Amino acid sequence: MSKEYEGLARDIVQYVGGKENVNDVYHCQTRLRFKLADEGKADQEKLEALDGVSKVMIAGGVYQVIIGTHVKYVCEEVQKIVGPKKETKGTDEKKEKKSIPGVVVDFIAGSLQPIIPALSGAGMVKALLAVLVAFGLVDPDTSQTYYILNFFADAVFYYLPILIAFTEAKKLDCNPVLAAAVAGIMLHPSWGALVEEGASVYLFGFLPLTLVTYTNTVIPIILVVLAQSFAEKWLDRWIPNAVKLVFLPMFTFLIMGTLGLAVLGPIGSVLGDYLGMFFTFLSTNASWAPAVLVGGLLPLMVMFGLHNGVAPLGVMQMADLGYDSIFGPGCVCSNIAQGTASLIVALRTKEEKMKQLAISGGITALMGITEPTLYGVTLPKRYPLIGAMIGGACGGLYAGLTQTHRFATGSSGLPAVVLYIGDNTMRCFYNIIIALIITVIVTAAVTYLLSLKFEKAPVAQESAEQENGPAGIEETALGGEQKAALAEKISVEPGAVMSPMKGKVIELKEVGDGVFSEGILGEGCGIQPEEGYVYAPFNGEVIQVADTGHAIGLLSEDGVELLIHVGLDTVSLNGEGFEPVVKEGDRVTVGQKLLYFELEKIAEQYPTVTSVIVTNTPDYKEIRLAKTGQTEAGEKILQTEKEE
Repeated sequence: MSKEYEGLARDIVQYVGGKENVNDVYHCQTRLRFKLADEGKADQEKLEALDGVSKVMIAGGVYQVIIGTHVKYVCEEVQKIVGPKKETKGTDEKKEKKSIPGVVVDFIAGSLQPIIPALSGAGMVKALLAVLVAFGLVDPDTSQTYYILNFFADAVFYYLPILIAFTEAKKLDCNPVLAAAVAGIMLHPSWGALVEEGASVYLFGFLPLTLVTYTNTVIPIILVVLAQSFAEKWLDRWIPNAVKLVFLPMFTFLIMGTLGLAVLGPIGSVLGDYLGMFFTFLSTNASWAPAVLVGGLLPLMVMFGLHNGVAPLGVMQMADLGYDSIFGPGCVCSNIAQGTASLIVALRTKEEKMKQLAISGGITALMGITEPTLYGVTLPKRYPLIGAMIGGACGGLYAGLTQTHRFATGSSGLPAVVLYIGDNTMRCFYNIIIALIITVIVTAAVTYLLSLKFEKAPVAQESAEQENGPAGIEETALGGEQKAALAEKISVEPGAVMSPMKGKVIELKEVGDGVFSEGILGEGCGIQPEEGYVYAPFNGEVIQVADTGHAIGLLSEDGVELLIHVGLDTVSLNGEGFEPVVKEGDRVTVGQKLLYFELEKIAEQYPTVTSVIVTNTPDYKEIRLAKTGQTEAGEKILQTEKEE
């Protein structure tokens, strides 16, 4: 399936500096993540201009190219091009210094995120059991089916320290199998029997071991494996290679088993108890706060990577209490709000590319993946982001006040509502549905109201503009008297071409592109635009509208074929910033609005000089430039003269 992304993969590798500049590449749910030898060699502008790339971000020393939910297939093609991970150790390696909070967030996220599929699967089994109980299909007290399926789910939480040990060790570059074995020491049934017996336990007759149960815990094993990463490196330096295979594991077990049961495990248990008390306090006294904050601020957290530090709190709470009210409820409300806001944009915008992006991104966000719509729709337009944050906070407020929590982790979209079935009750399930309804209503209302102000040409005005030109055209471009005079000029002077925009007329040879300035496409002129509107320069028909919206072809009533091309190389924008309001085959009258373009935004990347070219130049004896310098839309700039 990845073959269809070969071209995109080649372009991405080229614009990140070539395969020699890529030390490693991997992906998450929506992003390609590059570790580059030199980030200065990457061309962010060209990457973001690619059809298939939503945004480029740089965070924590990782160059992130946001693709969408099909990122897996793009990554496969990229990996074929760049080859295996390169060794980057050495004196010349450039290392980016990270802040302490950044290191902590990266460490926790890297240790806990890989186990989310297992937690999600266990939670879904719990949800299935809750449904079976709710409909009276099994009895939790007498059914062997319930008993067996229940330990299917409980096994993940019971052996959670082993799973965390394995993933954390991979994150810390120590032996994951040895780390899992050390976790097994702490979970061994014999140790559990000693804890249950309650009698004092001493190692070597003098070292006391604190009696603590480590099943369903998170923090103790995190501390133990963190210490093991240093112990392993120390042992690796001092143990001879000839006996390392035998003695390194032996000393690892002796050292870490002792430290784990005597020191680090008990410290982690105390910290975990305090964390559990904090979760309980929040659930009892401020249940609304986490859901409101996450529901309202999650888009900003995602932009700065802060969600990677908050989400693990939900995993820890689930391991400690059996449910998550810290992250899950607010997250699902925020994602649904993003999807709703994006679909409202699709309803309101007149830009075809944005409409398509908003529809696909909105649907994806409703399924739980928000990056495509966040970076492609709501953040660039801003007003839908505001609507989504307000709606997400309102939905989160209801979820928090009703103490709604989820019993499993997973993708936080519409399918995630089943994660709120648990504890043999449907209460949280019903409440999360109500919270999402509130989210959708508030988000849709706020986004729609804001769109009335921020969308350049609301849908309600489109038909009027098609007939009469843009609202206010009499004041901004063609006054009433001037418009009548212009119509008279056209009838008196066949072959006249009026200025399609306000700006400064220049000779064609001054346009900085050889295709235009050398007359390859035909004679004409250039205009340096001062406003982002293109109007019909005569009465006629639209014969072409570029897919990217940056160029329009027209045919006048007396046979002038005209190309209006906004900017140089603006095709690379792939339609970003252009909103045509006509289509091929439309009849137009002089002064009618044809196109809106974001002048300032486009000018930041490309020259905006607009070429006005008579493409059927060979049909004419002469094409005269009627004026140079300042012009208003509707003033004559070209006059064509046919052979007699």
